[in-house]
Amino acid sequence: MRADLHLHTYYSDGLQSPDDIAATAKANGVELVSVTDHDTALAYPELFDCCIRRGVKAVSGIEVSAYYKGVRVHTLGYGIDPEHPVFAEFLKELCDGSYERADDIITKLNRGGVKLTLSEVAKYKKSQAAPIHAMHIARAGAVRGYCSSPFAFHAQYLSNGSPAYSELRRPSPEEAVEAISACGGFASLAHPGRIELEKEELISKVKSMVACGLKGIEAVYSTHTQLQTEYYKEMAKEYGLCVTGGSDTHIKDGSKRIGTPVFDCGEELWQRLSNT
Repeated sequence: MRADLHLHTYYSDGLQSPDDIAATAKANGVELVSVTDHDTALAYPELFDCCIRRGVKAVSGIEVSAYYKGVRVHTLGYGIDPEHPVFAEFLKELCDGSYERADDIITKLNRGGVKLTLSEVAKYKKSQAAPIHAMHIARAGAVRGYCSSPFAFHAQYLSNGSPAYSELRRPSPEEAVEAISACGGFASLAHPGRIELEKEELISKVKSMVACGLKGIEAVYSTHTQLQTEYYKEMAKEYGLCVTGGSDTHIKDGSKRIGTPVFDCGEELWQRLSNT
């Protein structure tokens, strides 16, 4: 079953609606999707309704923006239950933390002469119940003319080592795995090829996450090379993890397309995802 288990909507930092996801998946021959918005599950149950209409299967998902020593170690969760008491509290912490972090970023920007306000940035969110994402700040900054694009603004002001960078109240990868597992979900390490850790330190982190309940690793990913894909497939095999895959598509007609790279979910993974 062809699947794309890493997609974003306008409920976090993407620009697609849930129906855009379902329609494009159907057109591209993708049979199973998961929206993994950053630190929120607000795309559900809307996505489920859209997928039913379009004839596409869906599994609930999230991408937790977890960090370790200032390095992004994003963690995917599938089959999550946003109403589960433990996970609901975790989601609240993520949302509250995003506002504290945004306030810290905006304070730093203002000190450096980049004049933005929290209320101005919040207008770029689709839902007022959603966390504030760095890309919302970047879009506001680009519209104000501080940079030529949101991506340029993010690189200049918000990335690690830049003047307004903040990692206040970021959860650890282990905390993310534990929260996902607590509600019966399936945790998978996102795009390991993008994690800026030395080989041995990444292996150590994977082992630590496995001890907390990690079940998968996203070996099949849009920017992984063939060599990376095979390496992470072997890592999955070594630590008894399932291989997951996704495009990480955020916008229409961008460099990443829904269903690319081709990923076959397989019966074993589908059963594990659908039984969570």
